[in-house]
Amino acid sequence: MDFAFDARTEELRAKLLAFMDEYVYPAEPVAEEQRAALASPWDTPAVVEELKAEARRQGLWNLFLPDTEYGAGLTNLQYAPLAEITGRSPHLAPTATNCAAPDTGNMEVLTQFGDEQQKKQWLEPLLAGEIRSAFAMTEPEVASSDATNITTHIERDGDEYVITGRKWYISGAMNPDCKIFIVMGKTDPDGEDIRRQQSMILVPRDTPGVTVTRAMQVFGYEDHSHGGHAEMIFDHARVPVANLIGEEGGGFAVAQARLGPGRIHHCMRLIGMAERAIELMCRRAVSRQAFGKALAQQGVVHNWIADARVTVEQLRLLVLKTAWLMDTVGNKGAHTEIQAIKIATPRAVVDILDRAIQLHGAGGVSQDFPLAELYASARTLMIADGPDEVHQRSLARRELKKYLP
Repeated sequence: MDFAFDARTEELRAKLLAFMDEYVYPAEPVAEEQRAALASPWDTPAVVEELKAEARRQGLWNLFLPDTEYGAGLTNLQYAPLAEITGRSPHLAPTATNCAAPDTGNMEVLTQFGDEQQKKQWLEPLLAGEIRSAFAMTEPEVASSDATNITTHIERDGDEYVITGRKWYISGAMNPDCKIFIVMGKTDPDGEDIRRQQSMILVPRDTPGVTVTRAMQVFGYEDHSHGGHAEMIFDHARVPVANLIGEEGGGFAVAQARLGPGRIHHCMRLIGMAERAIELMCRRAVSRQAFGKALAQQGVVHNWIADARVTVEQLRLLVLKTAWLMDTVGNKGAHTEIQAIKIATPRAVVDILDRAIQLHGAGGVSQDFPLAELYASARTLMIADGPDEVHQRSLARRELKKYLP
């Protein structure tokens, strides 16, 4: 591997770093103040729209999408360091650059599997940042880490599909700008091939029978930053047959295609969170005294900072290797590495954030620093996109297979 970034990546990194310093970091307290004054906590603060306009003006827009017709045309290896930078302010920067989940995954799905009408109706306004979207898969009644368990039923009735089921932790669904859901359910629940039972379908928010019942809390508080996490009911919601994405029975394959790039995006943003935590640790350590000397002179603080730096450098190399493999041999060829980064990165970043919180004392768990919110996001990612244990199981099986007769 060549460890140097190419010229285009360096150019975009420089622009993005300047954008973060000049616009994003100063907007963080402004966004909180504006959100507190909104009629609904789920509305978008005005400063976010200002950031989006500036990012688009600077060409820092849709950087995640490798398709040159719709996005920036960057490879995974080119985009990975940019995702890391946005991860330093994960609740503002990805949205500002139109690179926020779950919209990114949904745009990738529509780009790869949507027909021309679906692209015109839903992909184009998503690419323009005019609307938001959500991905409705997880269900409260079953272990959704095994996608074959989902019970939402999608039944054809003439020229329509009828969707019935209950979903929860549907990220972004509380945001009134969320206009479309990609819903995963079973069109053939009794099919012999359990990986061909599921399909994906587009369900507009205003479809009769679609109800957002409540906002789900994360560690006891409501996550307002990107539109909350909703519990939803689909009660015989009817949509045209033309809303099916791809073919019946293709939902599992679409989900796998969607999650590969998403996992590397999450991991690079996590590394950005860790870098922000290290910066905050160092600033705190040199500015506070305890027991007669600066925190920066305490041996345990040295250990925390050194261990954090070593961990971040290791993780970054693994994630960049994974991005390179995805570009050169495809997602299937990078399967082991994709699982490895999903296992290693959230766990390690949670530990770094935990140390940073400890160093900040009471301030670390308060709203005056971003650490508590970053911790909640990182800890959640040990569950999202497949729990760590699912990836460990699959990775171990792949390793053991080499030794089985």
